[in-house]
Amino acid sequence: MSITSFRTLLIALVCCSCLDRASDSYENKVPDVVDFNFHIRPILSDKCFACHGPDANKREADLRLDTQEGAYAALKDYNDKFAIVSGQPEQSEVYLRISSTDSTVMMPPPESNLKLSSYHVELIKKWIEQGAGYKPHWAFVPPAKSDLPEVLNEDWCANEIDRFILKKLHEKKLKPNETAVKSQLLKRVSFDLTGLPPTIAMQEAFEQDTSPEAYEKVVDELLSNAHYGEKMAIHWLDIARYADSHGYQDDSPRTMWPWRDWVIHAFNKNYPFDQFLTWQLAGDLLPEQNEETLLATGFNRNHKITQEGGVIDEEYRIEYVTDRTNTFGKAFLGLTFECAKCHDHKYDPISQHDYYSTFAFFDKVPEKGLVGTFDENTADPPRMEITDEMVNDVLTFVNKKDSYPVAVMVMADSVGIRDTHILDRGNYDAKTEVVTFNTPKAIMEFDTLNFSSNRLGLSKWLLSDKHPLTSRVFVNRIWQEFFGQGIVKTAGDFGMQGELPTHPELLDWLAVDFRENGWDIKRLVKQIVMSSTYTQSAQTNKRKQEKDPENILLSRMHRTRLGAEMIRDHVLASSGLLNDEIGGPSVKPYQPDGLWLAATSGRGVLKAYVQDHGENLYRRGIYTFIKRTVPPPSMLTFDASNRDQCEVRRLNTGTPLQALVMLNDPTVLEASRVLAQNLSKSDLQNPDLINNAFKRIVCREAKPEELEVLLGYFEDQLQHFQSNREEATKFITVGEYRQMENGDDPTIAALMQLIHTMYNLEEAITRS
Repeated sequence: MSITSFRTLLIALVCCSCLDRASDSYENKVPDVVDFNFHIRPILSDKCFACHGPDANKREADLRLDTQEGAYAALKDYNDKFAIVSGQPEQSEVYLRISSTDSTVMMPPPESNLKLSSYHVELIKKWIEQGAGYKPHWAFVPPAKSDLPEVLNEDWCANEIDRFILKKLHEKKLKPNETAVKSQLLKRVSFDLTGLPPTIAMQEAFEQDTSPEAYEKVVDELLSNAHYGEKMAIHWLDIARYADSHGYQDDSPRTMWPWRDWVIHAFNKNYPFDQFLTWQLAGDLLPEQNEETLLATGFNRNHKITQEGGVIDEEYRIEYVTDRTNTFGKAFLGLTFECAKCHDHKYDPISQHDYYSTFAFFDKVPEKGLVGTFDENTADPPRMEITDEMVNDVLTFVNKKDSYPVAVMVMADSVGIRDTHILDRGNYDAKTEVVTFNTPKAIMEFDTLNFSSNRLGLSKWLLSDKHPLTSRVFVNRIWQEFFGQGIVKTAGDFGMQGELPTHPELLDWLAVDFRENGWDIKRLVKQIVMSSTYTQSAQTNKRKQEKDPENILLSRMHRTRLGAEMIRDHVLASSGLLNDEIGGPSVKPYQPDGLWLAATSGRGVLKAYVQDHGENLYRRGIYTFIKRTVPPPSMLTFDASNRDQCEVRRLNTGTPLQALVMLNDPTVLEASRVLAQNLSKSDLQNPDLINNAFKRIVCREAKPEELEVLLGYFEDQLQHFQSNREEATKFITVGEYRQMENGDDPTIAALMQLIHTMYNLEEAITRS
């Protein structure tokens, strides 16, 4: 098939509407009431805190603008001058400096390359006129449930979420979309809850069910599906930096897949989030601890580990504790905690003392910086060995393939093993002051009367009703899974430099409601997918594009490409190739030859890629072996995490390489061939046969005009391959799945070409 005809076919089948990212259309009009958190602090944080913020070592002129006390105090060497004088901008040095055109006094100074717009200057002036009131950072104030907003169109609201969304839409004079058509809605919720496409039987049943409960029945069915746990686990594996190798140059294998099995199990069994969190942070310290709670602590040990000779043991041990501390900060607090390792945080009220006081919770593990050698698959102590007896008794969810014990890294503390020191500039050998267990006071006091001085106490601190971040951060991240971005766009930064919440009252309402209802994750997920906000169509128009180009207000549903794992899963499931076994060791599907040899040291068990065969070739993407130094190339192309560190949000890019993967990946080609084989054996006539493939791949009925184009293309290809039978035979010889005996090669080749084209449609790998 020529490139021209392929392009023509794609254009005939689908007209992609490329949505230009217009500039923000919100008018820069100074509001009647200027709010410190939502208007002033972001400006100060961006433009001022680097020199006048929490970091004492970088503070200029002894001036702090991140606290009211600092801003109101007399300036150094000028007892009669003040940075801010409440109600009097003309007496406030901040306003005088930011409005000046004199380069010798203006702030920020020209050499900083920072500049305030006239709008920013007017905002600050009006804020000072209104009293220059400071407030605690919004994310450090415990969430509270506000009253549900009153709205005009109550009939549109399926639940409480919709009231908050609709209120903001009314304020911006926008209307929500109509409900998506059934085929779009089923495809969306099926991928969102299980990561798999709806079967043709599911599509037909949903279309035929005209009851008011039809959609809710589908949601309940998907939530109870065992594949739900696999889909939910993907985002948690990114957060936990799960991988199948240690990382660094020699990058030897590690066995942590039983912990992955536990994560899938925990989501399927709907473990409450407080239990999910506690077991992973401190399952080894629970009074009722068992093999399962101990296995859960593998979360803390998923960091990279070196096995290279010549390294300094203590240097790398400190790296491991650092990784655990940073992951804790991002995963549960949603903060850039790592910024305080070498100095006080420049923007957030987290001192270096705070950092190492939190570091102390993870610093009592009897581990080494260097473990084993590059050719050993040795688990770094402490570890647990999973036996058949454990699997038959407690760890029934672990998909253990053989009778040999499996060694998994877990957590254990040794009392008095070492003191924790503040490290000057973060250097492992520059120990200074000894610190004890504590947390940043700006977030919440660590009450030693109620919280034990260990990781279990740290878990209880996180789960306190007074904690401002834990429930907000998790709810926001779950929201992100369904809407493409969180209510706080910067899911890993709820601090001063992070984005403000688009719907702060909704975020707080959900956070409190989540906690009040037993930290029930499935309940939260159902709330989201049952909302009218979620079930909207993704259609847009010029007015919505101009008014809200990024769809922050959610007047429509996002159109987003499927995640890397889901693209693979979709191809396998729709073709009938999918091995839907749950859990077990990671597998090595097709991969270009020589990648591992070219990119690694050439030593050890993982020096060369040894592909699997048989059913292991067709397992879900979540089980693909991840070597940190050379991640799976096709998945990386579609923005999968390389699992080097905690990642709370994947990028969503569009590159030519993605098109090349869909055109040339052996899995896509093999799936096209296998589906072609299976359909060629059916009794379906050509139009029905083509529509059957279309429904499997695009998840809807083909329109008459689309079917006409597809049928014409199939007939052209059939004629071509009938005239070139050797080419047809060669074309369908792809992949290891068994070839069809006594099949008509030209027919199979023509069908394979058609199906391959369907997989390359933008709509095929987009959840609408």
